[in-house]
Amino acid sequence: MPVDRDHVLRSAAALLTRKSTATMDEVAKAAGISRATLHRHFAGRDALVRALESLGIAECEAVLDTAALDEGPAPEAVRRLIRTLEPSAALLAFLYTENQLFEGEEVNAGWTRIDDRIAALFRRGQAAGDFRIDLTPAWLTEALYGLLASGAWAVSEGRVARKDFTHMIAELLLGGALRPDTPRRKES
Repeated sequence: MPVDRDHVLRSAAALLTRKSTATMDEVAKAAGISRATLHRHFAGRDALVRALESLGIAECEAVLDTAALDEGPAPEAVRRLIRTLEPSAALLAFLYTENQLFEGEEVNAGWTRIDDRIAALFRRGQAAGDFRIDLTPAWLTEALYGLLASGAWAVSEGRVARKDFTHMIAELLLGGALRPDTPRRKES
């Protein structure tokens, strides 16, 4: 019986997003296959993580296409992006913590394409006067990733209701942590 690679990857993603230290034995069990079968498809954890990276990049790029980042006001496009990314957020949170994906010469060009598209959205919002110009588009992009990862973990652990995911991330990112009527204290 042929192994459904997509099923194996999605099973691995589901497990690793809940338990990032899961062994290859645990991944095989979650996918309903033997460890030997898993190793025939993925030589080791690194190969599995790289395959999950490709899946995550493909999902992100599809989300970026669906979210129509060039349409409407930039803050609304950010909200659409967060809402559309929610189903992939747990996988992205796992990938975000996998240092080997972002070190050395083998960084996947897909991450740069994604970063560039999201940063362009923040630049568009800055040009329109919607977003602060003292925060770079690269920083706003990283902040979005961090909030998506934190939100995914909080939802998976039951600390945040799934229905609040988009609202909480968008409002913190777009509005900042200070209330608009709170006077800002001067830094010394």
